[in-house]
Amino acid sequence: MTSTQVGKNTGENDGAAEGGTPEEGYERGLGSRQVQMIAIGGAIGVGLFLGAGANIAKAGPSLILMYALAGVIVFFIMRALGELLLYRPVSGSFAEYAREFLGPFFGFATGWTYWLMWVVTGMAELTAAAIYVHYWFPDIPQWVTALVFLVVLYVANLISVKIFGEIEFWFSMVKVTALVGMIVIGLGVVTFGFSQAGDTAAVSNLWAFDGIFPKGVGSSLMTLQGVMFAYLAVELVGVTAGESENPEKTLPKAINTLPWRIIVFYVGALSVILMVVKWTEFQPGVSPFVAAFAKIGIPAGAAIVNFVVLTAALSSCNSGMYSTGRMLRDLAANSEAPKILGKLSSAKTPAFGVTLSAALMGIGVVLNYVVPEKAFGYVMSVATTAGIWTWLMILVSHIRYRREVDAGRLPASSFPAPGGTVCSWIAVAFLLMVTVLIAIDPDSRISLYVGAFWALCLGVGWLVLKSRNPRIAERSAAAVTARETAGRS
Repeated sequence: MTSTQVGKNTGENDGAAEGGTPEEGYERGLGSRQVQMIAIGGAIGVGLFLGAGANIAKAGPSLILMYALAGVIVFFIMRALGELLLYRPVSGSFAEYAREFLGPFFGFATGWTYWLMWVVTGMAELTAAAIYVHYWFPDIPQWVTALVFLVVLYVANLISVKIFGEIEFWFSMVKVTALVGMIVIGLGVVTFGFSQAGDTAAVSNLWAFDGIFPKGVGSSLMTLQGVMFAYLAVELVGVTAGESENPEKTLPKAINTLPWRIIVFYVGALSVILMVVKWTEFQPGVSPFVAAFAKIGIPAGAAIVNFVVLTAALSSCNSGMYSTGRMLRDLAANSEAPKILGKLSSAKTPAFGVTLSAALMGIGVVLNYVVPEKAFGYVMSVATTAGIWTWLMILVSHIRYRREVDAGRLPASSFPAPGGTVCSWIAVAFLLMVTVLIAIDPDSRISLYVGAFWALCLGVGWLVLKSRNPRIAERSAAAVTARETAGRS
């Protein structure tokens, strides 16, 4: 019995019982180059381009090490996800695996929490985009710009998945090309000393001003929540599984390129930026890339970089609308969300789910009106907390899956994670540590309060669902029975 067949026996039939599997009706319109570029560009967004400025001010050059450390953990998470994806590639991805291996409540909670993560991430991206436009037009209020971008991206997301993939391909191409160009120019400044920054640019800037850890190891560790926020969206590849033309080929390739993406776009780019400009010159709320090119003095260089980071923010928000619509449809297919959210438009897109998500992203517009100076920090911390839950569910689902494989109840994946469950346990411990750091930081602690309120909402929502449809709580037992049957066959 193939892994796909087992998947249908263990979980997808539940959705079918309510009106179709989560993949039914989708168009497998995402080609290999689109999936690859979505994977590459998806994680290059506001967390790197804008959030790094505040983190450099907090940690100095040690931020490079924090990105490298977090990058290793993110790779562990993605390889765990990759093993699950090749066992059963579904559009519901994390929610489907949590539903299968941890029980229906966890599938419900993970699906809605991942949706929340992208909604608040979309708020952050809209906030960042408004800040970037403020660079050119300081008289335009942030909330006006955020609202305009929200409407434009909402309309763009009602198109077919092929057009979405093509738009994201070129958005990501702009980001990737620009980052590579920034690195090359920065290395040129350091090596040959040209431009206005040439006299002060040096590799020694990485340690010359109070060392690599100028504010202590503790301050560096406190930046990990912002660093992890920068990596949110790497798991977006899992959401594309149900609409990829050849997931068995494209998904492993996309995941295996993650290490060099981290080395080049995060560790490499930040290293070069901090060689060109002393870390003491960076300020929160200002993109370090824009500041660096302003320092270099290339004509219109800062404006060009500002345009690129604006593109990055809009691209990430666009991806957020894409993923939230798909996740809501998976929830609706499992009777865990209103049925209307499971309907597809004539263009085969979950238009109702996208509409709901876009409407709630409008809260970000309100935040930009009420507290424009704190809007980014608030939504970043909430998104990070929701992202940590999603990643934990991926890791725990992977650990449970390997237990089922070892017991002979499920077939092994064709893309096993290196180190088995050891790396997953290490990643779990790391994410729990980041959660503790969030609790310690008074500025980020609000996200845990929001998380507690969200958990209460999920608990009440689940009780209401069970009272209306008791079968929802029985699916876990049915899935276990199906796995045992599959293992004996």
